[in-house]
Amino acid sequence: MVKEAMFYEKVDGGKVVCRLCAHYCKILPGRIGICGVRENREGTLFTLVYQKAISTSVDPVEKKPVFHLYPGSGSFSYATVGCNFHCKFCQNSNISQFSKQRTEYIPGQDITPEQIVAMAQGYECRSIAHTYTEPIIFFEYAYEIAQKAHDADIKNIFVTNGYFTEESLKAIAPYLDAANVDLKSFEDRFYRRLVGAKLQPVLDSLKMMKKLGIWVEVTTLIIPTHNDSEDNLKNIASFIHDDLGSETPWHISRFYPHYKLMDVPPTPVATLRKARQIGLKAGLRYVYSGNVPGDEGESTYCYQCGKVLIKRWGYQILDNKIKNSKCFYCGAAIDGVGMG
Repeated sequence: MVKEAMFYEKVDGGKVVCRLCAHYCKILPGRIGICGVRENREGTLFTLVYQKAISTSVDPVEKKPVFHLYPGSGSFSYATVGCNFHCKFCQNSNISQFSKQRTEYIPGQDITPEQIVAMAQGYECRSIAHTYTEPIIFFEYAYEIAQKAHDADIKNIFVTNGYFTEESLKAIAPYLDAANVDLKSFEDRFYRRLVGAKLQPVLDSLKMMKKLGIWVEVTTLIIPTHNDSEDNLKNIASFIHDDLGSETPWHISRFYPHYKLMDVPPTPVATLRKARQIGLKAGLRYVYSGNVPGDEGESTYCYQCGKVLIKRWGYQILDNKIKNSKCFYCGAAIDGVGMG
């Protein structure tokens, strides 16, 4: 379904400037933005993916990954096609990049916001995850779903690259309970070369989210030879600690060859463990290693007494020792939403 877009302004010659994300695309009549799903039709900007869900699923909330919002609960997850990044290592490139290649046809199932919320309720999910591609680019759809989920006492999670404008982030904030934001590197050149974006807007969004009271978790996919230097990892850890707070979880994920980076080997497990130690040494309370089932870095530890509080294997919780959001052993307050 086509719907007039939010966050744009009309300029001379029938052009429009999209103010949804930090690209601020200036779009000529008959053309689309970088995301591939916002089109200027005779001076009016339209979203092409409203109510066009390309994927729906019930996932463990840990798969997002969000470890500090109702651990062990289900999260109803959905997406449309499109993305405002073109990451060369994208794991969902078949849907995120689809609209940029075939703009005459936008696939997806017509599912209303009311139906999304009803499905989440039917599966007894504690949250709805706006995920898989990039929720910023299907903002109008996500915004209405988030409002209705909020009314139904269902939490909202954005799994996002964080490329908001201040305007769009402040609009969704009253309905957004949590976000997992990809901080792909602390080097702007990485963003420009491998992503097609800039670093600073992501950092600005992360800091704004914390100010707005959104629960934030950060993910960094460590790609050998691209963002695995010790300096880069230390800079990310320091930023999280100093600008977001020591309570902000950092997920360090293992890279596997994908999309346009098939010539890069998987991340050595030793690199992930080293990165985790960098995060802990920087003073972060919760640092997790991802895509390594069975690794000790999957579990949640008490930052005060060091005991294992949530024992995980992959996305499965084997044991939870958090009671009333406190450590069972020493009583330290464990950060998050609905921790037990």
